[in-house]
Amino acid sequence: MIEQLDTYQAVEKKAVTIWFKAASVEKFPKNGGACIKYKDKQIAIFNFERLGEWYACQNLCPHKMEMVLSRGMIGQEGKHPKVACPLHKSTFSLKTGENLNGNLGSIATYPVKIEDNFVYIGFSD
Repeated sequence: MIEQLDTYQAVEKKAVTIWFKAASVEKFPKNGGACIKYKDKQIAIFNFERLGEWYACQNLCPHKMEMVLSRGMIGQEGKHPKVACPLHKSTFSLKTGENLNGNLGSIATYPVKIEDNFVYIGFSD
């Protein structure tokens, strides 16, 4: 299972070499998430309409090792956007991937851009 977790590495915008065209913006729920597949990775994409922002992270929960984060509830801690795992309610920053309420490791996050009504996710591989 750890090998599966190791396939996810956070990508900073300046390190992006590939902008993957995920889907049109209409394919994603407002103030919720959906999952896309890129190579051997499942990526959760969130349309945080209340903030006017989009976020992407690994879909794999680092605790239960299940592909569920795209089904988690999104919210804010102060002005910090977060997602709660639907299995155990641990929350993760959608900006940094940091676990906000426990001792789990961080999740991988990815840059998102919107162009011509399509959602693109940034990868470095």
